[in-house]
Amino acid sequence: MTSRSRLLLLTLLCSINALLLHAQPTLFHEPLSPRIANYAIDVTLDDERKTLTGREVLTWRNTSPNALRELRFHLYLNAFKNNWSTFMREGGSRHRSFWLSAGGWGWIDVTSLKTQEGQDLTQDIEFIHPDDNNELDQTVIRVPLATPVMPNQTISLFLDFFAKLPRVIARTGYARDFLMVGQWFPKIGVYESAGQRYATVGSWNCHQFHANSEFYADFGNYDVNITLPRKYVVGASGTQWAEHDNGNNKTVSFHAEDVHDFAWTASPHFVDIKDTWQNVAIRVLMQPQHVHQAKRYLKSVRAALDYFNANVGPYPYSTLTIVDPPSDGIAAGGMEYPTLITVETVWGMPDGVLLPELVTVHEFGHQYWYGMSASNEFEEAWLDEGLNQYYEGRIMAAAYGEQTSYLDLFGLRVGDQEYMRGAYTGLSNPSLAPPATLAWRFPAGSYDVLTYDKTATVLATLERMIGRPAMDSIMKTFFRRWRFRHPSGKDFMATFNELVPKIHGTTFGGSMDWFFNQTLFGTATCDYELSSIRNVAVPQMIGIIDSAGQRLTRYAKARDHDTVVYRSTVGIARHGDLRLPVDIVVGFENGNEVHETWDGQGSYKELSYVQSSPVIWAKVDPDRKILLDTDINNNSRTVAPPSLPLWKYAVKILFWIQNLIQTVGAIG
Repeated sequence: MTSRSRLLLLTLLCSINALLLHAQPTLFHEPLSPRIANYAIDVTLDDERKTLTGREVLTWRNTSPNALRELRFHLYLNAFKNNWSTFMREGGSRHRSFWLSAGGWGWIDVTSLKTQEGQDLTQDIEFIHPDDNNELDQTVIRVPLATPVMPNQTISLFLDFFAKLPRVIARTGYARDFLMVGQWFPKIGVYESAGQRYATVGSWNCHQFHANSEFYADFGNYDVNITLPRKYVVGASGTQWAEHDNGNNKTVSFHAEDVHDFAWTASPHFVDIKDTWQNVAIRVLMQPQHVHQAKRYLKSVRAALDYFNANVGPYPYSTLTIVDPPSDGIAAGGMEYPTLITVETVWGMPDGVLLPELVTVHEFGHQYWYGMSASNEFEEAWLDEGLNQYYEGRIMAAAYGEQTSYLDLFGLRVGDQEYMRGAYTGLSNPSLAPPATLAWRFPAGSYDVLTYDKTATVLATLERMIGRPAMDSIMKTFFRRWRFRHPSGKDFMATFNELVPKIHGTTFGGSMDWFFNQTLFGTATCDYELSSIRNVAVPQMIGIIDSAGQRLTRYAKARDHDTVVYRSTVGIARHGDLRLPVDIVVGFENGNEVHETWDGQGSYKELSYVQSSPVIWAKVDPDRKILLDTDINNNSRTVAPPSLPLWKYAVKILFWIQNLIQTVGAIG
């Protein structure tokens, strides 16, 4: 084909695409996001071979002040090409205990890449490895440009690709005739200007696919036409706006706005259940054997919608699709994509095991932190997973009870938030790494606990320190300011540093850096122990008391009282190097209580009292504010009350001894 013919063909494709765009619905009259990366994709499924043949038109805008001479793309499916990819080597050929069986490999090839002007870049594609030296990893490509993309300039690229779906693993692939199609198309990385997030110079942020990492991408609009056999029921991100029969096949068209990814699912066995929440159309695509559990998904997602709407911000999209995978496709469960989530259950799941509810609440929550905030999950997974886990605990407690939101079966009751705390404190070494660690740099076996459970416990502790109303106000502000803007951890901290002093004055200092640096960006651990209670009886002066210490010529009247004064000490030890202010309550035998506060700066604190009643119990952190405390069993101590009759006799004996001494002295 000549250059002129190729240019005419590309122009025709652009015109067709423009007509399609004109026909599609407009969801938001005012864009919610910068819409930097926009995709129009036509994809055809080969049902027998489980392959995808796709054509993609990417329209990308350079929002940086730099002239860019190359572009970078993710080819995520190549993580499943062989057992030597970075993903498979890091995960030991498995993901979350699911193995990729031999013969189940998946991959993606870019078969053609051209500019709108007709320049063929296919032969210039180069695999690169920005995170390691694994030359066998093919999840990132670099595309040099002969003509740079200038600031504020838009480039249109035409890509043809061919992909083979793997047997389902890491939330994508097939299981018999169930398809979960995620991370499936060539996807441009994020170019960060100097000063954006943590960038000191302008550079591409386009990491390899790692076993622990998820995603980071720019917002845009997606128009996707999926052609597949007519027997399939299809669900996808965004809104379905058309469906056309093509003989044995059909083409289903979807449109999504202000999102940064697109995924779809298909199965001939889905039972399509529809519901609504306010102006949101909800679809639940159920396996036939799970249909009776659809109400559990709907109840929990409604609870999540209500809670986020009231306590964080509005859900702006008009659709939400919930995908229930089959038992042999369960590795596709527990995942989030814009306006589409996958959940988990099994046949016969007891009502008291709240796995379906918990997963639904968790994955919906990602619509806020992964979906709308869109932090960099490669580099700061805690800013999505941890925040989401924290809200999961809150929503589950509100909807299903604080002590029964994880398990309520045969008298066993476990709360979701307490389970998270237990997962963190039960880690063999909770100080292995800070949550703010690159996803692929966590020590083996610690990513999930430190990213999800520790961060959630950190935020729950912070909430108890500053109060829930303050926490809600600050989180609403953070979400409102940073949705559709890729916030960083420093943006999160800055919001608290600005607003906590406005709410609490100098109670917590001028900023909260001291808290975040220890808990999210540090490895400090905490264990407060109520280490000792001691009571020593100090009898009052009784007997013959001389005036002003001078011997009198006549004895003063002897004073014989049964009351005893106690000198009591309470010891509190701080094990570990996490310094947090802590409350202490001290209880006396007469029923009185004293409330104290310690700044936790030293390793030991001793409280002293001289009163007529001994200390009989004391407790550090009585309101359980510090959920980061790794051992709450040593937070309190009780002593048996002294036997008062015994003390009375001891005082009387002392009185008679003193009288005897005085008498002997007078005789001598």
